[in-house]
Amino acid sequence: MTEKAAPTTSRQIGRGQKVRSAVLAATLAQLGEDGYAALTVDNVAQRAGVNKTTVYRRWKDRESLVVDAITDRIAVDVPMPDTGSIHSDLGRLARSLVATLTSATGQAIIGTMLVGAAHVPEIAEIRRRFFADRISRTEPVIRRAVQRGELPEDTDPAELVKTLIAPIYLRLLVTAEPLDEAVADRAARSAIAAARAGALSGPRL
Repeated sequence: MTEKAAPTTSRQIGRGQKVRSAVLAATLAQLGEDGYAALTVDNVAQRAGVNKTTVYRRWKDRESLVVDAITDRIAVDVPMPDTGSIHSDLGRLARSLVATLTSATGQAIIGTMLVGAAHVPEIAEIRRRFFADRISRTEPVIRRAVQRGELPEDTDPAELVKTLIAPIYLRLLVTAEPLDEAVADRAARSAIAAARAGALSGPRL
């Protein structure tokens, strides 16, 4: 079957960052509407107003496309703070996470990474790469806190991040309890307390 010509809007979007942003936004929109299993590069390209070959030049498959779309969106919605205090840094991180997870986009992301994993094996790799990215982005926040003397020198950034997000995801996915800023603040306090008690030790930063 002959592939339909790409929409004429492809010439209007431009190149480089504009194309990338359009494709990633289309990917998230497609995830929200149809889920990962039904997502295709063809549909994303059409929605973004670009040629399918344009997408494949930047992403080798839909898995890498989805990883980039999710990590980029979360990076914008949950930025890494640098307030000079680990309490406010982790508090802001936790609050941003709660706000994102309870948004429409956040629900689409959760549906892709966690709910859909039981049906599509490759989603496990998407999830692994996503959380590895978040931990990597958070490490400088923890390193600065160690340098300021707010956390022990052997604090493991990965373990601290897991301790921070665990109660938030527990409420979202297991107990179905409400998520709000109070929950976020309590998660931040608990993670800091655990680190200071030496429960989150690892290699020295």
